[in-house]
Amino acid sequence: MANLRVLIAGGGTGGHIIPALAVARELVARHSAEVLFVGTARGMEMRLVPEAGFNLRMIDVGPLKNVPLVIRLRTLMRLPRSVSDCKRLIREFEPSVVLGVGGYASGPAMAAALRLKVPAMAFEPNAMPGLANRLVGKKVQAAAVNFPAAAKWFNNCEVTGVPVRPEFFNLEPPAGVAPHLLIFGGSQGARIFNSHLPPVIAALLDAVPGLTVLHQSGVRHAEQTQAAYTATGADPQRWQVRPFLDNMPACFAQAHLVMARSGASTVAELAAAGKPSLLVPFAAATDEHQKRNAEAMVRAGAAVMLEEADLEIPGKLLDTLRVLLADPERLAQMAAAARTQAHPAAAERIADRLAALAGENVPRGQAG
Repeated sequence: MANLRVLIAGGGTGGHIIPALAVARELVARHSAEVLFVGTARGMEMRLVPEAGFNLRMIDVGPLKNVPLVIRLRTLMRLPRSVSDCKRLIREFEPSVVLGVGGYASGPAMAAALRLKVPAMAFEPNAMPGLANRLVGKKVQAAAVNFPAAAKWFNNCEVTGVPVRPEFFNLEPPAGVAPHLLIFGGSQGARIFNSHLPPVIAALLDAVPGLTVLHQSGVRHAEQTQAAYTATGADPQRWQVRPFLDNMPACFAQAHLVMARSGASTVAELAAAGKPSLLVPFAAATDEHQKRNAEAMVRAGAAVMLEEADLEIPGKLLDTLRVLLADPERLAQMAAAARTQAHPAAAERIADRLAALAGENVPRGQAG
């Protein structure tokens, strides 16, 4: 195929758009593809896609899940128009293949591709697919997933993993034997971590000799979280609160244990880095997908899971952290198990599948 054109639809959160951008870069690098993104004005794609140098077109579509009835009805009323807008974009751009990555714009674009008989592929990073991907999963020509549990929802599915920055796969082991705990809840922080860690930090530091802690609070809650830690009287040389962590691979490298949410990108990074984790799924996540992600890592032996309600049980968080941090052998076993869940070259594999779906001849083994 002389001119591979790929329309990538979806976004909303970083968990959708960051892997999509990784695939887009591989499409350009490996197949000289022309890529067009389709998203909405309310998603992170508004900033991230233009910053990455790709064109972005907007459609008007809203949420259907976990919203009041009036918003759901408004979205349903606009849906035919959203699909029509996507059909118009497809006719203008003439893509060889359409990739749906989940999020608001994914459903209408995939529906339009199917109606216009343009080859379509779904990407699903979570163990429990989102609504858009569940609706089109058996109708698309191909799918790429991160968790084997998601495969049953799709036609012609391959477990490719989630694209992760290469740095995560080549981290040096932590320096020294004294344990180091990394706590983060995504780029915005997790308020539940900010409120539940300070009350236990002094006892945790007393219980685990030499322990140091790095806690990403999120910019909005940095001062409050810093003050809460300070008020405990815990040794300030052994803990640090940061609003935002610029070099996450370096922070992962230093950690013996990571406490985090269980979004798809975070879980993929933990696997790539081979890091044992204490996962606390975001309770309000659509279709409990974060809980399903965490459960998959627990089954693999790579993580321990506490639900948000568990953090309200006196002593539960402290005991869980203390037991894990005091057992280097168990942490090493969890680290090895995490690596079994890693998928190197995910972006390359997804890009090659798209090219093959579009009719381009991709040599065997090229994806690594």
